[in-house]
Parts: sequence; C-alpha cells; structure tokens
Amino acid sequence: MSRLLVIVPDRLSEILLKGEIQPGYYNPGEMFDEVHILMMNDDRPETDRLRRMVGQAKLFIHNFPDDLNLVNRRPEWLRGVYLRRWARGGIELARKIRPDLVRCHGADWNAYLASRIKAALGIPYVVSLHTNPDVSPFRRVLTGKLTREQERHNAFYDYIERVALGHADLVMPVYKSILPYLQRLGIRERVEVCYNVTNRERLRQKPGYDLHQPARVICVGRLYGEKNPTQIIRAIAQLPGVQLTIVGDGPLRPELEQLARDLRVADRVIFRPSVMNDELCELLAQQDIFAVHTQAWEINKSVLEALLTGLPVVINRRVGEPVPELDGDFVVQVPDTQEAYREALNRLLTDDAARASLGRRALAHSRSLWAPELAEARYVEIYRRFVPSA
Repeated sequence: MSRLLVIVPDRLSEILLKGEIQPGYYNPGEMFDEVHILMMNDDRPETDRLRRMVGQAKLFIHNFPDDLNLVNRRPEWLRGVYLRRWARGGIELARKIRPDLVRCHGADWNAYLASRIKAALGIPYVVSLHTNPDVSPFRRVLTGKLTREQERHNAFYDYIERVALGHADLVMPVYKSILPYLQRLGIRERVEVCYNVTNRERLRQKPGYDLHQPARVICVGRLYGEKNPTQIIRAIAQLPGVQLTIVGDGPLRPELEQLARDLRVADRVIFRPSVMNDELCELLAQQDIFAVHTQAWEINKSVLEALLTGLPVVINRRVGEPVPELDGDFVVQVPDTQEAYREALNRLLTDDAARASLGRRALAHSRSLWAPELAEARYVEIYRRFVPSA
C-alpha cells in the first residue's frame, strides 16, 4: 500500500469553484494507492469532486491550519522554537498516515511542515514552486518604505522559505524564471525545472485553421493588475467582426465589462468568469487566436494549454527580463499597446498562411517540451527515485 501526502496552502474549494479540476493532478501516473491531501486551513471541499484529481487512489482530506499569530511574535530569535511547536500536530498526523513521500505545492507553511516531518520521521519531501516570490509576492511586502512590522513579516516568511526549501529532497520550479529566486536563497543543488502537467484527457489539437465567422479570439487568465487585458479589448473594438471571449475572474472584471460597454463592443466581448478545465480545453480548440496580457515573469498553464492546442498566440513583451520559455518564433510578442495588439491580430486574421504557420510552430514546439504525457512522466520518474516500490 503506497501512500502520498500532498500538503497545500490553498483552499481547494476555491480551485473547484474556478473549475481547475485536472485528472490525476495529485497522483501522476496512478502511482499511489492512497493520496492524503493536507490543507493548511479549515477548508471543507467537496471530496467527491476532488476524486478525479487522484485517479483510482483512495482520497483522504485533512486540515492543519497555519498560525498567523506567530508571524509577529517576539522575541524574533525564538521564531524557530515557535514554529517547531506549531508543527507537532502535523507531525503526529503524518505519523498516523505513514506516507512514503510528501509533495508540497509552494514553499509556505506547508513546506515548512514537510521539513519538520522529514526531521522527525525521515520521510522525504519534494516541493514544486509555481511563482517567483521576488517578482510576484504573496506573503511579503517588497515595495515602498517598509514599516518595522512589515520587515518582521518579511523576515518570518524568508525564514520559512529558507528552511522549507533548504531541507527539501528536490525543488521543482515549474518554469525557468523561478531559478533566480532559488539562487538568491543559495539553493542551487537538488533543483530541477518541471513544467505544469496539463489536462491529458481533454486537451486536443485544433482541427484546422479556417477562420470562423465571426472570427474568434480568446483570452484566459485571472483579471488583476498584472494580467489586465484592457489593450486587447481596445484592439478588438477596432476590428469589426471579431469576437473576444475572456475566461477568468478577478477584481478588474467590473471595470473591464464597463470598458466593453463604453467602447460599444459588449456584444462582441464575452466574459466567462468560471469555466471547468475540461470545457476550457475543448473551447480552446474552437478558437482562432489566443491573445493575452501578463506582466508576470512566468509561463502560466493557460498559455501552455493554448500552445499545446496549436493556437496562434499573441502576448505582450513584459517589462523587465523576458520569459525564457517564450524565446522563439512560435509566439508573436508585442508591446503592451492597443495599436500593437490590433496590428498583430489583424495580420493573423487576414493572412491565413501566417496564422496557420504560427499555430503549427506553437504546436510542434510545445508538444516537444510540455506535452501532458511528457510532463506527467517526468513527475513519475522523480517520485520513483524516492519510492521505487510504488
């Protein structure tokens, strides 16, 4: 009986709400007989809806909330003592579960707990990193003049991350832009880039490049400051006969909906706040172009999905260092302006050969690097290093 303990900082109910249900995500290759998911909060997700994410394995859900009261607790030099005391309950839970391996998504309280489980029980753990905290901070404050409280807050999470990642058996950034963060922490060994696994069951190749009527452009991503599709909406307003579908939700949605009304294109800009991943994969194959704006230093899953579908992709050149994975002729990168998006979209919409050629290059390039079966096999190979009998 092989067991995997997956420790996550997320509230899985929110993932279910967004529709990000992916087959086998928490049990690649159906390696484990039991998958135990431990959330660092009090969330109570619908277990039945999560079962698909562990395949045929038995699924168990647990909670062990973090303790935010420790963040600013003094004296600061006792930080490690406080955290070790907090971790005791999680260690006892792991002792009862008896996992062969611990997998962490992100280096938060969850990965710190995994380091204590390893210290107490000798169970190896691996950590996947999905953002670069130095560029897209979640817990820390990085800009402006910091207060003493903010400095203590940053120091607390810097400590957690250093311990969590420093003791991990393997750290798996999901794209190359995360590597500078690890180098800053002094973590250069036991690091392997492992790309996100996409939906192996529903992701399919676009059947052809004949233009739909009206032409279809799709944009997928959370609607917030770093991923603001304003210039794409403005570009669509100057392209009659083109329909834009925006999949995703966030604080900017009301403002973007109003912009579409102001530009008199509300009938051509369709907002879909939540789409199940199965449906999204099918929807992508029915589009003509994928257009997106992001200042995040990443190649996110929605871009991978578009490329793997064979969609022509138009994306902005981000301010600062470029995303290494987007270096090549398989995407069109443009300045983040209305005019640049309009020109790029118009060329692809009016030049059938260019549109088809770009889409085929995207498909060939992405399949060679990020095909679901390749990404999943990579995680299986890594897991077998630590659990040969699974």
